[in-house]
Amino acid sequence: MKILVLIHVLSAIIGVGPTYFGLSLLNAGNTPKDLQSILKLGKRLEMFPKIGGTLAVLSGLALILLANYGPFTQIWLLGSLVLYILIQAIVIGFVAPKTGLLANWVFDPQNASASTLPDEQQGLLKNIRLGHVLAAALGTVLFALMVLKPH
Repeated sequence: MKILVLIHVLSAIIGVGPTYFGLSLLNAGNTPKDLQSILKLGKRLEMFPKIGGTLAVLSGLALILLANYGPFTQIWLLGSLVLYILIQAIVIGFVAPKTGLLANWVFDPQNASASTLPDEQQGLLKNIRLGHVLAAALGTVLFALMVLKPH
């Protein structure tokens, strides 16, 4: 059982961890050149939430079924699942499409000489950052629920 808990905790950290990436790297002062590097790195990090997040959900369900955590209707269990779904909705439904639009502009050869972002791209960057802030905040609450397990 300890191995399953270890797998669950590590996969949750690895799965949610890249959510915090955007907070530290994406900001209004980024130049288009900065954003090229940041977006390339972000693309490479996408596999961690996909694999880690999926493994965290599966190992979490296995723990609920195999261990004595009580009924599934507990606040921390349902809350954790709802928060995970919200994080995924924010990242997949809100952040990813806006990041794609920003990347289209940043990697367009016509914009290679730009030293600043136009207003539309600044707006996209602001919205992407907001999505990362929301996802990171929800991820922090998610971890708190899993550690504290309030009833």
